[in-house]
Amino acid sequence: MNQSKQQEPTMERNLKSRHVQMIALGGTIGTGLFLGAGRTIHVAGPSIVLSYLITGIICFLLMRAMGELLLSNLHYRTFIEPMRDYLGERTAFVAGWIYWACWVAIAMAEITAIGMYIQLWLPHCPQWFPGLLTVLILVCINLITVKAFGEVEFWFAMIKIVAIIFLVAVGIVLMLVRFHTPNGYEATPANLINYGGFFSRGFKGFILSFQMVVFAFAGIEMIGMTAAETENPKKIIPKAINAIPTRVLLFYICSLLVIMCIYPWSKLPANASPFVMVFRAIGIPGAASVINFVVITAAASACNSALYTTGRMLAELTSQSRRPAIQKISALSKRAVPGRAIVLSAVIIALSSLLNYFIPSSVFTLVSSVATTSFLFIWGLIILTDIKFRQQHPEAKGMPFAPYSNWLVLIFFVLVAIVLCLDKDTFVALLTSVVVIAIVSLTSLAHQPS
Repeated sequence: MNQSKQQEPTMERNLKSRHVQMIALGGTIGTGLFLGAGRTIHVAGPSIVLSYLITGIICFLLMRAMGELLLSNLHYRTFIEPMRDYLGERTAFVAGWIYWACWVAIAMAEITAIGMYIQLWLPHCPQWFPGLLTVLILVCINLITVKAFGEVEFWFAMIKIVAIIFLVAVGIVLMLVRFHTPNGYEATPANLINYGGFFSRGFKGFILSFQMVVFAFAGIEMIGMTAAETENPKKIIPKAINAIPTRVLLFYICSLLVIMCIYPWSKLPANASPFVMVFRAIGIPGAASVINFVVITAAASACNSALYTTGRMLAELTSQSRRPAIQKISALSKRAVPGRAIVLSAVIIALSSLLNYFIPSSVFTLVSSVATTSFLFIWGLIILTDIKFRQQHPEAKGMPFAPYSNWLVLIFFVLVAIVLCLDKDTFVALLTSVVVIAIVSLTSLAHQPS
């Protein structure tokens, strides 16, 4: 018996520094930046960059708290395990299933979006086919080894990074040569204040922008799912976390500043990609197709991350079951990945995405909104876990300015929840999230871990 136990495969630490760095980037750069920046800018005007800066600092503190927890015990596979130790089994059960469901919903939205983006090139292609084909390909990759997942995610993220760096570099050149757009607007930093000032939408617009900005960072905590498979976690995880401020500054703030310097913010259409407008302005042929490719890559990256995350999370959740049939889902394959959990999650994602064609689009949008809103709940629990951890380990030094920084992050999340109540759509999503969390919490009362 002991010999067979020793022969059971264990997770392999094959994710290198560059993989984890890019996984962290994949969690902060999504399709929203490339397609939704115009709408985000319209909400707050130039002050949107301040919203990103504040939220970036909060997310950095969140990640430092999570990193402190994971590195306190190298046997932790995900951030759910310290929750189990410090907040209790039932809290970990609720958080784990909510987090798994969030990523399933995100994947549903992304594979549906891939079908829509592909139709720009292949208008007669059935919308369901590209998304399901993407899931099939990514499942095969995730089943090979964790290194295969990391390698694919590395190159997905690299495409997004190159697009953003190119935009920023081009924007700087356009401002230096005082370039004029086809509409006659001069590329100049003065555009940030010439159209109503920095807070052109007022304090209300600035506050309301946080409901969009915060959810742009949904998925940033995914580094916490890689703890058991990172090559040198004590070195690599802190390095990835400490790079977050630089990433936020370069990829979000710099790109938005450049866009608003090239085009007056009030002249940017809310329903068009500012990236496409800038690339068209400098004469890049097929600008829409270039950004469409980047967006498809970003969506595929989100699907890849979703399969990785749901597979690991489902494996951990089922490993705690007293029922052998359910516990078998958590088994690792010969390639040291939770193959059954990955395949089962992929099947649910694929089947669920088909529901989009049988239910109203408003319902599908609500499901996606509920998923992103629920990240506030997960993030809050990570901070509460760190607070409990520090009460028992006051000598810990991973979280700067603790415990004040922990409470600052929690207060920020509460304020964002209040802002969500100010808009009808986000209020409905928040209320639905509360109901879903309450239902899962009631279900946890019947949960009996092994």
